[in-house]
This record gives sequence, structure tokens and C-alpha cells, in this order.
Amino acid sequence: MGLENKGKTVFLTSSPDGSYQVDGEWVTGPFTGKNGFLRRFQEACPKNPRVLLITATPDEKEKNEEMYGYFTKVFAASKMPVRCLRLLGRSTAPQVSSWLRDSDVVILGGGHVPTQNRFFRELGLEEEIKGFGGVVMGISAGSMNCAHTVYAQPELEGEAKDPSYRRFITGLGLTRQNVLPHYQTVKDYTLDGLKLMEEVTYPDSIGREFYALEDGSYILCAGGREVVYGNAYRIADGEISQVCQDGGWTELPPPV
Repeated sequence: MGLENKGKTVFLTSSPDGSYQVDGEWVTGPFTGKNGFLRRFQEACPKNPRVLLITATPDEKEKNEEMYGYFTKVFAASKMPVRCLRLLGRSTAPQVSSWLRDSDVVILGGGHVPTQNRFFRELGLEEEIKGFGGVVMGISAGSMNCAHTVYAQPELEGEAKDPSYRRFITGLGLTRQNVLPHYQTVKDYTLDGLKLMEEVTYPDSIGREFYALEDGSYILCAGGREVVYGNAYRIADGEISQVCQDGGWTELPPPV
């Protein structure tokens, strides 16, 4: 299995932000400092980076504008002034090659995994990103689609019981690991009358392994190593075990 993270620094996050609520209203904060994320991200990035956002919703203008505004605020709150910030969606897709060459940081946004995966294929991103040598940050679905073979955990109504729904699809090949984000929330989900973890994901893990991350936890792929920081759980062969806790780190071996 060939990986294309050579020369890259890849952050696989569940949610990297430090946003919070005041009287029910969301306030955008900096990237989270939990488990050393902000510090390590700052250290990996050049000063005044050129940032490229790649959306998971290429045809939804309102969501993309919201994403652009959000990251404008987050970088400012993190005291990381950017030289430029661009968003790659459907209308700007022809710029993928030139914008990748002119970027230091690529952020793969969150959303619906198969939808984002299709957009990546339309962009030819698996090939395009091979020549990129900067920092990649995956967020939720963006992290999931970084795998060589992506586990597209069912998410929308009908997907868990749809025999035509493809749970394993080809990704970007930037990591050996399959990430399952927002574990603190989804561990109690039910979908199509099934317990998402116990009745869907655990059976899907037979002969495979997934790493469930809580928000504020992440996997850092650099220099041939893949290290998880914060609360993380290994799901393999129908069983789950905690492999790391907040404040700690664990180097991950190649998948089984």
C-alpha cells in the first residue's frame, strides 16, 4: 500500500477548533490548544501561510461562505496571520493544480464523507496532492477521506440498511489509519434503528481497525510516524479499547 504523505505533515482531527457558546450563541475561538494541537500546528506551518480550504460541500455556496468566514476568524484568533486564504469549490475547481502549488497549508473540511470523496475524485486530488509538500489538516470527514481505503461510516438516514451503500471507498492515501471522529457524541447514536457503533461499526471492523477520536484529539503523521494525541480508541475485530488519554500520546503501528 503506497502512501502519499512523504514530505507532508498531516493532522487528522475530529474537530480542531476552540469555539464555545455564550447564551446559546456560538463564538469563534482559536484552534484548540488541547493536547498541544495549536502549538504543533503553529510549529508545522510557515509564517504567514498561504491556506487553501477544500470544501466537502462543493455546490453549497452559503455553507462555503460560512466556512471561509469561520477560518478567517479562527486563524486571526490563533494569532496566525495568513498571506492568503482561498476556498476550492465547484466554481473554482479548475484552479486545483495552481492553487495547490501556491499553498503552504491545505485544510480538508468536514461534511458527508461520500459527497466529499466524490468531489475529491472529480478534482483528481489523490494525484494532485502527491506533489504537495506542506501541511494538510483533515477535519472530521476530511480526516476520514485521507485514508488509503476509507471507511465511510453510515451517517444519513437509510445508509445503514442500504445494501448498495459503499462503506469502503478509495481515499487520498495520506495515512494508514481509518479515523472515526466525534466519538464522544456518536458512540450513543442510533441510525435506521441500529446502534451505530455496536451494530454497524463493530461488525464492519472484523479484519480491520479504526481509530475513534474525541474532539480535541488528533493523529499527527510526519516523518514516517503516525502518533495519536488525546482520548482515542481502537476498534478492531468487533472490540474496542482505549489506546490514549488526554495529555498523552501513543505511536500507532501499521494497521492489521
